[in-house]
Amino acid sequence: MLSPFCCPVCGGALTDTDRALVCARGHSFDKARSGYVNLLRSQQSHTKRHGDDKRMLVARREFLNRGFYADVRDNLLDAVRKSAPSNGLLLDSGCGEGYYTAHLAEQLPLMTVCGVDISKDALQMAAARFKGMPLAVASVFSLPLADRRADAVISVFAPIAEQEWARVLKPSGTLIRVLPTERHLLGLKEAIYPTARLNKPERTELDGFALTDRREWQRTLTLDTPDDIRHLFEMTPYYYKTGQADQERLLSRESLATEIGFVILTYTKTT
Repeated sequence: MLSPFCCPVCGGALTDTDRALVCARGHSFDKARSGYVNLLRSQQSHTKRHGDDKRMLVARREFLNRGFYADVRDNLLDAVRKSAPSNGLLLDSGCGEGYYTAHLAEQLPLMTVCGVDISKDALQMAAARFKGMPLAVASVFSLPLADRRADAVISVFAPIAEQEWARVLKPSGTLIRVLPTERHLLGLKEAIYPTARLNKPERTELDGFALTDRREWQRTLTLDTPDDIRHLFEMTPYYYKTGQADQERLLSRESLATEIGFVILTYTKTT
């Protein structure tokens, strides 16, 4: 059976042999016990820490499993259904622990859904969410997909990699991005910092893509347990930028209300 991924060494097609992915030139990549495969080349692996660490990933998994971002998940699914072929190949570029990827795979059984992330810990969690889903350790800036291979690419709170997205997408292929709004998690920041600043607006214009749809919404999220507050805090970069005293003050709270806001942008490849 052919894998959706291509060989990161020679670019050839990869055959899935259950235990490894192998190309015609003999390059072989063993699967981890959980099912993902490492396609990150050594020259792309120059930093000690790759992607989100395990504390952040576990916190995100617990938080998302409670359904707090279910509306993001459901709106993303709706955007994919409206803009991508039901039997095509979809790549999650920076899939993290697989919350959104697995849901798409479950709800779109005719579609081949695969994911890449630079974190091995993330992919181990993603593999547990949906058995058999093709997952690869790789950089979003060097995706292990052949040119014009994918019908759709999604990017949920992940880095912009427009050149790679344009390369792997078919002509007129679909790109869907999920971004935070400027006021996303403002209440959390107000509970931590003396002065809470709005998020910087993210770039929405991309070379080689035309924006075809935009949906944006905001609401107030109320967390009623210390565990939920801790999981939200630990899954954000703010945890690593906050002093011990401020952390303890936040984590001593019994409840927290914060604005959350999201934008889903749908693009069509034009190049």
